[in-house]
Amino acid sequence: MDRFVSFSLFARVVETGSFSAAARESGISQPTASKQIVELERHLGARLLQRTTRKLSLTEAGSEFYERTKRLLADLAEAEASVGRLHGSPVGTLRIGAPAAFGRLYIMPLLPEFLQANPGLSVDLSINDRFVDLVEERVDVAIRIGRLSDMNLIVRHLGVSQRVLAATPAYLSARGEPNFAEELSEHECIVYRYLNSAAEWHFTSPGGPKSVRVQGRFSTNSSEAVRAALLEGLGIGLVPTWLIADAVQGGQLQTILPELSPIPLDVSALYPPTITVSSKVRTFIDFIRRRFRSSELLTSKL
Repeated sequence: MDRFVSFSLFARVVETGSFSAAARESGISQPTASKQIVELERHLGARLLQRTTRKLSLTEAGSEFYERTKRLLADLAEAEASVGRLHGSPVGTLRIGAPAAFGRLYIMPLLPEFLQANPGLSVDLSINDRFVDLVEERVDVAIRIGRLSDMNLIVRHLGVSQRVLAATPAYLSARGEPNFAEELSEHECIVYRYLNSAAEWHFTSPGGPKSVRVQGRFSTNSSEAVRAALLEGLGIGLVPTWLIADAVQGGQLQTILPELSPIPLDVSALYPPTITVSSKVRTFIDFIRRRFRSSELLTSKL
């Protein structure tokens, strides 16, 4: 039994809550994962997990072993990083979290260049729009757009995401184009729940700040679903320019109310606090900062 492999697998089973998810992440089958954990329990002489048809839970011994395993894996990762620092280049696996659309469109295309420039690194990229607990899910660095709720993390500002109001020409032809901010409340509006849980949109204008409570029959926690709903003509959306620039340029979407300036959203890189920033995190943040500054990604207003 390879104890390091078994320890790592056990930690992933605990953190994902299932053998199947941990097996997928480890590139093995679920039966193989189950067998390795059984062998680990036999080696330790203690049951680590209580298994039922509905869920897995830690035994007292399992809870103690998990805490020690977590520290061991963290120490090993830091040992790898320290070697990289001594030799001037980062090593190990960099675990990155990013919002779905932003990660797919703008982080993923940068990774081949990043990996080529850093041969000692490998990357594990998770892209989704849900809130990710960096410590719990062992994410080294996450990209966040918008408000930051976890102030226990270190924040590095990358830029701002400009936003616009947009809809399809067909929707505007059928429902009429609003001329004032207040008229938005009379329209079908697509609500992105991740940022607008109260369905209230905020703007600056020549007449001062404005807030409009909107409503509609479609809301979602997915930025890519917002784009899809816009293109299907389900209503008006308040969206980042980078998400719909191609559709506006292609005539599929039309921006409206240009005198209103939606409040821009901060784009940030976050990582857990440590005594020293790991070289792999620092290298990645410096890299994407340079790439964002050299492009119009976070400055375009359409």
